[in-house]
Amino acid sequence: MKLATYNNGRRDGVLMLVSRDLKKAVAVPAIANTMQQLMDSWDLLVPQLQELYEALNQGILPNTVDFEEDKCHSPLPRAYQWADGSAYVNHVELVRKARGAEMPESFWTDPLVYQGGSDSFIPPRADIPLASDEWGIDFESEIAVITDDVPMGVSAENAHKHIKLLMLVNDVSLRNLIPGELAKGFGFFQSKPSSSFSPVAVTPDELGDVWRDCKIHLPLVTHLNDELFGQPNAGVDMTFNFSDLVSHVAKTRPIGAGAIIGSGTISNYDRSAGSSCLAEKRMLEVIADGKPATRFMGFGDRVRVEMFDKENHSIFGSIDQQVVRYEP
Repeated sequence: MKLATYNNGRRDGVLMLVSRDLKKAVAVPAIANTMQQLMDSWDLLVPQLQELYEALNQGILPNTVDFEEDKCHSPLPRAYQWADGSAYVNHVELVRKARGAEMPESFWTDPLVYQGGSDSFIPPRADIPLASDEWGIDFESEIAVITDDVPMGVSAENAHKHIKLLMLVNDVSLRNLIPGELAKGFGFFQSKPSSSFSPVAVTPDELGDVWRDCKIHLPLVTHLNDELFGQPNAGVDMTFNFSDLVSHVAKTRPIGAGAIIGSGTISNYDRSAGSSCLAEKRMLEVIADGKPATRFMGFGDRVRVEMFDKENHSIFGSIDQQVVRYEP
C-alpha cells in the first residue's frame, strides 16, 4: 500500500490512501482519520485498507481525487519517536579521515543513533526556514522506516517484523554548529533542525524484490538546484540494515507505534555515484586537494530527493524544498 497525509489545517492532517502510480487518492475516515490512528491499530485496520487499495488501483473506488504532492504533510506530521542512525559506516569513516581522526572498531559492530526532534517535521514541499546561512546548511538524503509497537530487547532476527512502512528523508544538518555541540559531550540539538519526509510512505511489499535483507536495493537520487548531485545505491555498503537499527533502538526500552527510525546518509564506496550530502563531497575534496571547494547551502538553494523503481516511476513522490530566511 501507499499512504500519505494531506495538510487540512489540523495538526495531524488527514490520512489518504494513494494509488500505486501516485495519480489518485482517497480519504478513509471509516477506517482511520490519521496515520497515527492507523499505526496504533495496524494489524486490525490494514486488511480493510488493503481491500480499498486494490479497488483504488483498479479504478473502481468512488470519491477519489487527483493525488497532489503539494498538499502533503510528512506521512506522520509529528511522531512520538524520531531516531536517526548512521548505517553507512564508510560515510562516518570518510568524515573522520578528513579531519585526521581514527575510527573506533566498535563503529563496525554497534550502530550510531541520535534522537531527533519529532514534534515539528517540515512538509516535503515546504520551505526550510533558517535564521542564518552561516550555520553550514546541509541536506542529508536518507531512508526511514515506521514501526508498530516494538518490545524492548527485540532481536535483530525478529525486529524486521515490526517494520510497517518506509519513506524518504531529508535530515537537515547545520554543519558549522555541530562541532561546538559535540564538544560538550552531550550530542546534537541546535545543529539538527526539523527534518522532512517524502509525501508517500509505502509498505515493504510494494517494493517487490528490491526490498531484501531489510534494505532497499535502489539508487536514492538527489538534485541540488536542478543538477544531479548523487545517486548512490541504498542497498550497497549499508553496514547495519533496518532490522539491526530497530533492534538497537529497542535494546533498553520499548518503542511505541509510529516510531520513525532513519538510515543516516546513503553512501557508497564507489564515489562515481556521487553523494547524499554536501559534507561528504567536501570531505572528499579535503582528502584530494587539502581544502573543500563545495559550499554549503544558502538562501534560495533548492534540494530534491526521490527514488525510482526499475521502470523509472517515482515510488515515494519527491521531497522538493528551498532554503529561505526565517522571519519571526
